[in-house]
Amino acid sequence: MGFPGIEHLQHWLSIPFTVLYIMALVGNSTIILVVIFEQRLHTPMYVFLSMLAFVDIGLCTAVLPKILEILWFNSNDISFKGCFIQMFFIYMFATLESSILVMMAYDRYVAIYNPLHYAAILSKTLMGKIFVAFFIRDLVLTGLVPTFASRLPYCSSVSIPHCYCDHMAVAKLACTNIIMNSNYGLSVALILAGLDLVCIGFSYIMIFRAVLKLGSKGAHLKALNTCGSHLFVIMYFYITSLFNYLVYRFGKDVPVHVHSIFAVLYLLIPPVLNPMVYAVRTKEIRHAFLKLFLPSKIDSDLSHR
Repeated sequence: MGFPGIEHLQHWLSIPFTVLYIMALVGNSTIILVVIFEQRLHTPMYVFLSMLAFVDIGLCTAVLPKILEILWFNSNDISFKGCFIQMFFIYMFATLESSILVMMAYDRYVAIYNPLHYAAILSKTLMGKIFVAFFIRDLVLTGLVPTFASRLPYCSSVSIPHCYCDHMAVAKLACTNIIMNSNYGLSVALILAGLDLVCIGFSYIMIFRAVLKLGSKGAHLKALNTCGSHLFVIMYFYITSLFNYLVYRFGKDVPVHVHSIFAVLYLLIPPVLNPMVYAVRTKEIRHAFLKLFLPSKIDSDLSHR
């Protein structure tokens, strides 16, 4: 495993990857702690946000430690079993991220369209049922991807032309026809992403309709600015994910090292951006952060009022 064609740049690549990984860990861990310790944030919106933060930590941790080991120590080996365990967690966390984005979009839809019954509709029981349903869906559909790939016959010595155990990068090393594995992996990706995008798209269309009915132009701009930033992160996640899948099928002219770097950023950038987009821009999260980590700042602000 590694970055074929740019081995001489590996140590330089470790710098931005390390910085981004630390940012993702710190940002998402902070959100989880703030939501846990601030009682006022125990509402569906912030519970979903903390779930997204947990999944983001899992998503980047599934790949970055091994990648940094390659970049720092030239440790390019991974065990057969370890490769498929990594593959499982990558796909599991990626699909869970998609599922939580759907739940967050539905949460905003209910909050805007039925605010008086928001707490009753999004009860803890319903939230739990929705999450369990998505979790089972993701576990079954994505769990079969590494299972099928692990049963392929591989040559005695294989070298993965990629920086982590991506499904098609591994399956292409099999000494047999992999059309069934390829079609299943692509079908799962398209079905899950397609269904989730339809749900997210419907929710945001309804949100935009409600926003446009507001009388204040300032309210229009504020709501559209917030939704726009959310949609940017969502579309980045889905478009880069789709690109990563399609390159294996149709991107023969894409250099391997370009695809490898892009494949890392597709898993690393969303965990870095999500805390900034969903948390830093939220007044309640900022106030809870100051209260938890900088209580003297809160006391100082109150004394000057």
